[in-house]
Amino acid sequence: MDTILRQVGELLISSIPTILCLLVVWAGYIFIVHRKLQQVLEQRHQLTDGAMQRARQEIVDAEARTSEYEQRIREARAQVYQTQQANRQKMVEQRTAALAEARKQAGETVKSARAALEKDVLAARTTLEQQAGVLADQVIESILRPAAAGGR
Repeated sequence: MDTILRQVGELLISSIPTILCLLVVWAGYIFIVHRKLQQVLEQRHQLTDGAMQRARQEIVDAEARTSEYEQRIREARAQVYQTQQANRQKMVEQRTAALAEARKQAGETVKSARAALEKDVLAARTTLEQQAGVLADQVIESILRPAAAGGR
């Protein structure tokens, strides 16, 4: 057992320079590489988080602009609808006015036609009355002539 302990002791003593070298390398790694690596990773993390926050903000801004555009589109459609309604109302008013004017003209035409018809009727009555008198005289004369010719 002594030999084993002695061999283990020799191994430990011979491994001291290796352990010291490993400690020096490990300390150098910590001071030279690890801290810089941690800084770089922290910067990357901050940049990534910053980019994510900017992307979220841009999404919020885009949604706000989209809703604003949609509101403008709704307002524009409402304005177009109101303009169309105003134009339709104007057309209806123009048609109503034209119809009223046509009815007025038709009424005047009917009145003038009735007046002309009444004149024609009056003229026809006058003519008929005159002709009736002449015809009556002719009838009387034709009836009385043969009687007067026979009585002579």
